[in-house]
Amino acid sequence: MTNVLATPPRQAEPNQIRVATAAAASAALMLMFGLLATWLKFRDAAPLRASTKGTKMLRDWLPADLKIPEVAANTMLVTLVMACVIAQWAAYAARRNDSAHASLALGIVAMLGVAAINAQVAVYLQMELVLRDGAYQTMFYTVTGSMLALLASGVVYSVVALFRSLAGRVSDYHVMSAHAMYWYVLTAAFTAMWFVVYVQK
Repeated sequence: MTNVLATPPRQAEPNQIRVATAAAASAALMLMFGLLATWLKFRDAAPLRASTKGTKMLRDWLPADLKIPEVAANTMLVTLVMACVIAQWAAYAARRNDSAHASLALGIVAMLGVAAINAQVAVYLQMELVLRDGAYQTMFYTVTGSMLALLASGVVYSVVALFRSLAGRVSDYHVMSAHAMYWYVLTAAFTAMWFVVYVQK
């Protein structure tokens, strides 16, 4: 006689690393989109002024002598897109249990993150804005500084994942895939910031 009260199969436990990374990534997106919404509100509330030709009215939002270094801003965007591709390579290598390529990819992602941070610092140095000179300056440092902190957190994530890979724990594929997801979210947040702050101004 067969046992009809067989134990049911165990359900897979939720992946804590992916869930925690998804929660952190969601918080990062909400932070950046909230700041960008505030940016747009400040810009729309700026007083109007006549253009130099006097033919139309413009928002008096940007400082008159402001020059945004577009090369550095565009370089940051391209760098972060490259970081996403390399982070996905790290996840692919981890799935194949290839520690050497996973470690190499994670190291490159960390260096690309540092390069993006360096480009943002170069933007600060070239623009020479003073934080308390006006609403634009305050909002500029608030939005870009928050993005800078998020990029630093991505670099830390890459370094931690790199140490895990070097220690022989590359088989933890969920860590690598969560790491790639975080860089996708950082790139999406930066793309939105790049369009609003650096393109639309």
